Amino acid sequence: MKKYVVKLGSEERQRLEQVVQVGRAAAQRIRHAHILLAVDESPGGTKMKDAAAAQAFGVSVRTVELLRERLVEEGLDAALERKKQVRPSIEPMFDGEKEAQLIALACGPKPEGRVRWTLELLADRVVALNVVESCSPQTIMRVLKKRNKALATEDVVHSLAAERGICLRHGKCAGGLQASV
Repeated sequence: MKKYVVKLGSEERQRLEQVVQVGRAAAQRIRHAHILLAVDESPGGTKMKDAAAAQAFGVSVRTVELLRERLVEEGLDAALERKKQVRPSIEPMFDGEKEAQLIALACGPKPEGRVRWTLELLADRVVALNVVESCSPQTIMRVLKKRNKALATEDVVHSLAAERGICLRHGKCAGGLQASV
């Protein structure tokens, strides 16, 4: 016997049918609505088995089971939407304190023999100062990009390719352009 039984009320059924009929929602949301309507065991429901519903809608049986569980445990809205990620896949390298150290370094005195900080120099320096174990210039760029005030254009140099990158209407880059453009 199934632990999570889907028995839709008339309002819930009507809402799911509207999502399916209008068709102006994310494909995953429409698919979830189809699945919930198919496995509905209330009077007037289709009462489709999980395996049949999974095959009909191109998902795994486990997906149907998890969808049933989310409907019963969390409600219709949670079942229609994507499950929110509990924690990020990769933990952020820079927390608030480490970010502050990086910003202080970027805004501080320039390195000896240099006119300004580069992303590579900043990446090397935060590793040397044991702020983080390892770091790439791209990570430094992402962290500092969030903090525009910390990035005075005179103090940090970006690569020439990033400065000259121009995107066309179709979204593809125009390629390396001459500095005069």
